[in-house]
Amino acid sequence: MNTEKQIQQQAGTVEENALRLETEKAEQIVDALNSDLADAYVLYHQLHKHHWNVEGAEFLDIHVFLQEVYEDVEDAADELAERLQALGGVPHASMTTLAENATVEPEDEDVYDIRTSLSNDLEMMGDIIESYRQHIELADGLGDHATAQMLREQLETIEEHAHHVEHYLEDDTLVLESATK
Repeated sequence: MNTEKQIQQQAGTVEENALRLETEKAEQIVDALNSDLADAYVLYHQLHKHHWNVEGAEFLDIHVFLQEVYEDVEDAADELAERLQALGGVPHASMTTLAENATVEPEDEDVYDIRTSLSNDLEMMGDIIESYRQHIELADGLGDHATAQMLREQLETIEEHAHHVEHYLEDDTLVLESATK
């Protein structure tokens, strides 16, 4: 087994890319996408936590919904990382680097009631939605229309999930008041 390490590309660098996007422009987009990637993994882990810990009369529906959402977030993260690499960048990959570069704040380790958990998810999704909108404008402004389109598609998905979370948080329920006491 060869124990000699050979670095192919140093983290934090952006090399020339086959997409013919100037390195200076690619660097800005890579920074934005690495931020989105870090945020995606924070959201992914928080959603997974809530998926594991949901309880109550609406357990199954919310459990299945949260799994769908975190799987979509994981797919988005993979797409972000692959786009970063195509632009000549190095996707953040270690938990430490992802945590340091995330712009969203995760919940602590405590387990909360599902209404609090979903409210926290909705807040984080809202922050990510705002960031995506800024990064779409950045990519478009720098002439990277493919990245902007990818982000638009991901934005549409997270907006749809946020809309569904908002519906879960409405006061209307089929659960009888007597069942919650």
